[in-house]
Amino acid sequence: MFRLAHISDPHLGPLPEATAWQLANKRIFGYVNWRRNRKGVLTTDILDNLITDMQEHAPDHLAVTGDLVNLALPAEIANARRWLTSLGAPEDVSVIPGNHDAYVPNARMKAEEAWRPFMSGDIVHSGSLNFPYLRVRGKIAIIGVNSARATLPLMATGYFRKAQARALSKLLDDCKEEGLFRVVLIHHPPLKHSTHWHKRLIGASRFRKTLRKHGAELVLHGHTHLLTKAATEGPHGPIPVICVPSASQGLGSRSKPPARYNLFEIGGKDGNWQCRLIERGYSTEDKVISELGNQMLSVPNA
Repeated sequence: MFRLAHISDPHLGPLPEATAWQLANKRIFGYVNWRRNRKGVLTTDILDNLITDMQEHAPDHLAVTGDLVNLALPAEIANARRWLTSLGAPEDVSVIPGNHDAYVPNARMKAEEAWRPFMSGDIVHSGSLNFPYLRVRGKIAIIGVNSARATLPLMATGYFRKAQARALSKLLDDCKEEGLFRVVLIHHPPLKHSTHWHKRLIGASRFRKTLRKHGAELVLHGHTHLLTKAATEGPHGPIPVICVPSASQGLGSRSKPPARYNLFEIGGKDGNWQCRLIERGYSTEDKVISELGNQMLSVPNA
C-alpha cells in the first residue's frame, strides 16, 4: 500500500514588507486583499498543526498543488523554499505552481528556480523546468501539470495549452503501459462551473479531452479552497477529481471550510486498483484535528 498525502494553497505567511516599487503592479490589489480579507484567516498556527498531524501519519509521498505564496515577493519565494525543505526530502515532495506563485511576470520562473528540486521529474533537464513532469514511486506515477501564469489584475485564470496536452498524453500512455497508478496534479479545477469565470482554467475542455482519451486513475487540484469530490470521463470509467481546502484556512469562514489534508491509500495492480480516501483536518467547531471522512474511491480499472 502506498500512502499519498495531498495539501494545497497554504499561502504562507506572514506577508513580508514590500517596497513601493514591488507593489507598483498587480501586487497592490493582492496586498489590499490580503490585508482586508486574508490576514488572520489564513494562519501559520493552523498550517503548522496540520503538517504535524500529517507527518505523524507518515505518508510515503506528499503532493502540494500550488499557491505556496501570496504575492510572489522574493522574500516569500525564499521562505517557501525553506518551508518545503521542512516537509521532507525533494524526492518525497512533489510541487506544482499555482496562480499566486506566478502572480506577476517572471515571478513563476523565480519560484521554479528556487523550488526546482521539488518540481523536477525523475529525468532532470537543464534550463527551464519542463511540464508536465513525471515521478514514479513504486507503482505510482505522479504527473505534475502547470496551469499557472501571470494574469491581468483581478484575474486568476489558469492555462492548459496544446503543447502540455501532447506531452501529458504521452506520459499517460507510457505509464499505462507500465501498469502504473496515474495521479495527475494541477492547480486549477479542470471541470465545468467549478469556479468563477475570472478564476477558471482556460483549456479545461482540452484537459478533459486528454483524460477522456488517455485515462488516469486520480486527479488532484486546489485553487478554490473548497472540499469537492467530482469526476471526469475516462476511457474505462469516471476518474475521481478531488480538491482539498486551503492548508492554512482558519475556523469561522462562512464560505471556506477549515484546513485539512487528504491521505490516499493506494493498493492493488493495474486492472484491480483500490484507493481509499482519508480526510483529516479541523471541524467547524474547534481546533482539534481529527478524521473527517473515510471512503473507498471508485477508480477506473481495465
